[in-house]
Amino acid sequence: MRKMTASIKHPATRGQAFQAGSMPVPIRPDSWILLPALLLLSIGIVMVGSASIAIAEGQGASTYHYLARHLVFIGAGVFLASMLRVIPMAFFERISRPMLALSVLLLLLVLVPGVGHTVNGSTRWVRMGFVNFQVVEAVKLMVIIYLAGYLARKARLVQSRFFDTFKPLIFAGILSAILLLQPDMGSAAVITAIVAGMVWLAGAAWRHILVLGLLTLPAFGFAAMEPYRLRRIVSFMDPWADPFASGFQLTQALIAVGRGELFGVGIGASIQKLFYLPEAHTDFIFAVLAEEFGLVGVLAVLLLFLLLVTRIMVIGVMAHRKGKPFAGFVAYGIGLWIGLQALVSIGVNLGVLPTKGLTLPLISSGGSSMLMSLIAVGIVLRIKYEMDQDNVVYCRARKTVKKVPK
Repeated sequence: MRKMTASIKHPATRGQAFQAGSMPVPIRPDSWILLPALLLLSIGIVMVGSASIAIAEGQGASTYHYLARHLVFIGAGVFLASMLRVIPMAFFERISRPMLALSVLLLLLVLVPGVGHTVNGSTRWVRMGFVNFQVVEAVKLMVIIYLAGYLARKARLVQSRFFDTFKPLIFAGILSAILLLQPDMGSAAVITAIVAGMVWLAGAAWRHILVLGLLTLPAFGFAAMEPYRLRRIVSFMDPWADPFASGFQLTQALIAVGRGELFGVGIGASIQKLFYLPEAHTDFIFAVLAEEFGLVGVLAVLLLFLLLVTRIMVIGVMAHRKGKPFAGFVAYGIGLWIGLQALVSIGVNLGVLPTKGLTLPLISSGGSSMLMSLIAVGIVLRIKYEMDQDNVVYCRARKTVKKVPK
């Protein structure tokens, strides 16, 4: 009797549930993840449809060209995310180490002549048939998987040894250096912040974090001295000083936000999206949303991102408590990724951060970002599914024990 009771303390043993002769219990996806994600997707569909019509017509394309592409990528992303339900987290943990080399190779692939595709002066895409894929979006997930495996193996060492804390930052530095060659400083900053956040959540000593931060700042400061980046920073400080050149994007975004007032001008009634606001359906879609839905819409989107990111981080905490450190760190990384990228994108649109080419997760038009964001959400749902599955097994095993005569 004692042996049987001891065996159910660790719910990873699934055989007992089937020995009890009971039918499998369906496990529903986590509604606190699904609901905000679906609402953000719905808002994104409306806003991409609204913001891209004038752009598509100006390019001589079909009126709903960008909206149709957006829906195709959402469909593909939802399909891939649903497929992740059958892939255990143990598989991702086994392939975590090769992610280090693979992410570096993918970023270098973009710089190969004839392979990388250049748009607006930046070489960030690889042509895959009839679509271009921005490899850094996949690299963000690879970085999270690699670092989750590293921290799961060396959690105690990271808390005590400086070198074990420093190694992930070396990896982030290599990726950032490659990204700056493309150039893509926004993604470099996001990846560095994700790595630093995951290391901090792993329990790294504050003195180590402080030293690493002091080492990182000069590197990004030097990168910011690039003439065109310096112009962006200067124009961000006072965009109205040169509203028709270096400050054009930001001033148009601020005009859009200001026109929205409390309740907005209404769906489809934005003026700034009509060839005034650059990249209205991608990088500056939040400004169009603010114009059409006003402060109420802005607060609603912020609340949805807060709910989504908070729930992802809570799932990470739950995974750690159940003895699943790898899954927990993956959830932490995905939460940091979605939260930080949304924060930077919204900050740029509101004029509180320098202009960077980052999409708003689950909302902006952009196939690569949409695919990888939905895959990331699918992985979080898989983590929660595995924990729920273990709980069902544990409860069934306890019932089986109680039926055994004393």
